[in-house]
Amino acid sequence: MKNAYMFFFFLMLCSTLYAHEHGHGTPLKQWELTSTNKTINADFVKYENDQVWLMDDNHTVQTFKISDFSEANQKYIKTKSELIASLNSNVAVKTDSKSVSSFNIGGITLGVFLLFFSVFKLIKQKKAVYLTHGALGVVLLLVVSCKNTSTTKVSTAQVPANNVTLMQSFFEKFKGVTTHTDDNYLYISSNGLPDHDMMVGITNWQQQVPINQNYTGDNSWAIPTHPKMAEQPLSTKTNLLKGAIAVAVNGISIFNPLNNRGEDANAIGELDNWGGHCGRADDYHYHLSPLHLQDQVGAGNPVAYAVDGFPVYGETTDVLDEYLGKTNADGSYQYHTIKEYPYLIAGMRGEVILDPKTKAPENQVYPQPRTQELRPALRPLRGAEIIGFKTLGENSYALTYSLDSEEYIINYKWDNEDNYSYQFINPEGTATVETYKPREK
Repeated sequence: MKNAYMFFFFLMLCSTLYAHEHGHGTPLKQWELTSTNKTINADFVKYENDQVWLMDDNHTVQTFKISDFSEANQKYIKTKSELIASLNSNVAVKTDSKSVSSFNIGGITLGVFLLFFSVFKLIKQKKAVYLTHGALGVVLLLVVSCKNTSTTKVSTAQVPANNVTLMQSFFEKFKGVTTHTDDNYLYISSNGLPDHDMMVGITNWQQQVPINQNYTGDNSWAIPTHPKMAEQPLSTKTNLLKGAIAVAVNGISIFNPLNNRGEDANAIGELDNWGGHCGRADDYHYHLSPLHLQDQVGAGNPVAYAVDGFPVYGETTDVLDEYLGKTNADGSYQYHTIKEYPYLIAGMRGEVILDPKTKAPENQVYPQPRTQELRPALRPLRGAEIIGFKTLGENSYALTYSLDSEEYIINYKWDNEDNYSYQFINPEGTATVETYKPREK
């Protein structure tokens, strides 16, 4: 009977081994809002200045005060925030892991006790029944040991260096894109404008239009040529909402699928037919994987390179890891694209340097090129849909949008001395003109 009790006690201890929070495919966390006596289901994004950001299953971020939550949720929020801070600084933080540590201490103590008890009794009374207790103690020690290693181990196996010549061949297929290298990086220079049409299809528009950017010289995009696996990969759900996470082979940057407000830019109509739009500096960039470039780079070749140095490919039938990537037979690593959120690069699998001036989730990888300030950042023009975009000549474009069943046109251009002119034409034919000179950030 004593053996049976001991066995059931062992099973109760072991049952905690496989309980881990927020595993792959698990439901969203339930949050109690004491201020409204309601509960919501969402993932934690950020906690700062007594404000809490949560993301629901539609990838929309909501903001609350820390005081809106129950005491248990407040404790969870603060602990989670410390963990995120530690990931970004590589500084260990003390977390509330009492339940885990208690299990480890209790399991080890029980295992040692059973092992020594069985040996003592076996020598003293020479009864084989005590072998059961000894075996149980050994098993318990092994289980605790496995738990301590399996839950923290992240593969950091060495990966081969990138074939720089091959990388350059992909980027230099595109007009206006040039590259150069040093011992650590491949640098990609471009004017930030793709050779395809832009903006058409956007239904949630912030009134920005694409202009050229000076991504050249020491302001070029930088891709590591000797990538390394990260011990603590950064989730792009809770990191890197600012700055690029990859550079397409046509020299256009790719940002996190979430915009700077934590919303799925694709789901809310912010992106054009090519998966891109303009930022506040009128800088054009993608938020989706540019699969349309596969025709130019060839099937089976990457359409982009992440800022950790690993290539980004199109869709695949191969099994992908939680970061939407896979490790090849030669030890190299590559990302792939999927149709639904998060679309590409669910986590930065390689080592990156974070800009110390930024904080999660609005942090960014360093180095990042600077964009040039031109027009003031504008607000979304509700109800507007971009229906046309065409080139009028060198450095001259026309964008047409529909609002309340009427069409508006913006003709804009710039000269070699960086004088920018915008003509806004109303449906009745009247027009206003604005001129700007760039301001370096």
